[in-house]
Amino acid sequence: MPKMKTKKSAAKRYTLTGTGKVKYKKRNLRHILTKKSAKRKRNLRHPGILSSDSTGQIKKRMLPYG
Repeated sequence: MPKMKTKKSAAKRYTLTGTGKVKYKKRNLRHILTKKSAKRKRNLRHPGILSSDSTGQIKKRMLPYG
């Protein structure tokens, strides 16, 4: 049986924490920042944690060895 390949697009977007949760960078912090409030931009800086429903799909299909 050959090795399973990691989806490289997913590997660049998601990382796994020590407890097995999936962490990602939030969107909307790249451009057109003048109309966004400081509070909104500050909250977008922190990483997001994927919901448990989607975690299984990401780990099984896209990051099989993560």
